[in-house]
Amino acid sequence: MDTFLFDFDGVLVDSMTMWADTIIKLLNENNVKYPENLIEIITPLGNGKTADYLVSIGLNMTPNEILKHIGDVAVKEYTFNIPAKPGVENALKILKEKGFCLNVLTASSHPVVDMCLKRLNLYDYFDNVWSCDDFGMPKTNPEVYKSAAKRLGKKCENCIVFDDNLGAVTTAKKAGMKVVGVYDETSKQYEEQMRETADFYVYSLEEATDVLKGVINY
Repeated sequence: MDTFLFDFDGVLVDSMTMWADTIIKLLNENNVKYPENLIEIITPLGNGKTADYLVSIGLNMTPNEILKHIGDVAVKEYTFNIPAKPGVENALKILKEKGFCLNVLTASSHPVVDMCLKRLNLYDYFDNVWSCDDFGMPKTNPEVYKSAAKRLGKKCENCIVFDDNLGAVTTAKKAGMKVVGVYDETSKQYEEQMRETADFYVYSLEEATDVLKGVINY
């Protein structure tokens, strides 16, 4: 197992609260009722399908208007404010120095992901930075993981996914990959389910490098 696929929001960078606050504020301002697990539902969908979902629950805006609103907020935050999660750079440095193949697979779009990773000096640690847009499918579809493995020339069982979202963790397992569930404040209520579903569960990527030593032999 020498290949890693990292989620971006909630795993590499501390951005989930920003996304949640922006979307919930938009819904509240428009008096739209939404389920308690809204963030869990939309996190693996990607931008386009998230906009479609918000329309489906009653937001009286077009998908393009929703994407522009959320995008304007996100670009500003990713450009200036969103920090890396604690221990991320050190963990990536350790894995890179050991010769592992490091990749990003995220539902977020390239403009914000690429720019934010570069600002945080993390971009060059990765062999590939992929958005779900590159595959034309969300992380609720196991095929997105299978397609990523195929592009890498790897079998799914030889890839390890890091994700903070229960839906994505479940989907990656269905695809046949090893999965590390990663704690994030916005998904803490699903910790027990994450532990039951994932192969490992950690509170930080730095902790993950210790947990995985016996699995990937470094």
